[in-house]
Amino acid sequence: MNASVLPLTNNTPLCYTKNSPPFNYTMPIASAYYSSIFMMLGITSNLIAFIVLVRSFQRTQSRSRSFFLIFLGGLVFTDLMGLLVTGTIVVSFHVTHFNWRNLDPNCHFCNFMGMSMVFYGLCPLLLGATMAVERFIGINRPFTRASSATKSRTISILLLVWFIAGCIALLPLTGVGAYHLQMPGSWCFLNISSKGNDLVFSLIFSLTGLICIAVSFLLNTISVVTLIKVCCGQDRCQRRRDHEVEMMVQLILIMVIGSSCWCPLLIFILMSALTAAPVRDEIVLFHIRMATCNQIFDPWIYIMFQVSRLRRVKSK
Repeated sequence: MNASVLPLTNNTPLCYTKNSPPFNYTMPIASAYYSSIFMMLGITSNLIAFIVLVRSFQRTQSRSRSFFLIFLGGLVFTDLMGLLVTGTIVVSFHVTHFNWRNLDPNCHFCNFMGMSMVFYGLCPLLLGATMAVERFIGINRPFTRASSATKSRTISILLLVWFIAGCIALLPLTGVGAYHLQMPGSWCFLNISSKGNDLVFSLIFSLTGLICIAVSFLLNTISVVTLIKVCCGQDRCQRRRDHEVEMMVQLILIMVIGSSCWCPLLIFILMSALTAAPVRDEIVLFHIRMATCNQIFDPWIYIMFQVSRLRRVKSK
């Protein structure tokens, strides 16, 4: 890796104090070809998943399932927009090789991309935890949930999740942390550091993600145990919960894929911030690619399950 860094002065915008263009970065993982494939696969998968979920929502007669599909639809929409927004910027850089300092001398564009990366990164994890809470209440406290759950409340919760992720993404604009241009110059992200406000924001981002994963794991485990007891108990004939079992399987798969894709990046940020270990650009980029895989793999869970369900409905 070679970087031709311009002389940094006191007038250098904050987002260029760590890395400043132009760059000469030749790793295959940072190529236009690689980025374009990721973007197109993700957008196509999420578009198909969104269409399938809309059709399934229109056909479903179960209240609990309709609420679950609203959350899934929000998750698919979030992943789709995340890939569209961030992917367009990355691919445009690789195609045009624009100079960030000429295009964005005041860091507005870089801050927008950094906020997008954080917002669209945290939303799936927050939504995963939210769905785990919803299923936990639905399975373990069905009467409480039945009396309080409405579609408008479900949508309000979805909007609240987006609001929380947005507030966290806006923290660097208030002075808590900062967004910096990252190698190879195609994207901006939080500055992973063990100093000052950068440490605070690194901890907020990584711990929020890891706590969401931990909550999902704990509540999903309890819900699965409860479902097993119900299915194997004496009242298994009276309390058929096939649709709840199907939703839990989907949620477990979402959790497993999300944890596998995001934990390496979140743990890397946490450990780098706490130990002051040097941050290697190629490792960060690799972990970001792994996290992006979550937005590609998730939609196929919904697609396979919903298509299978639609086929069963049509065969009846």
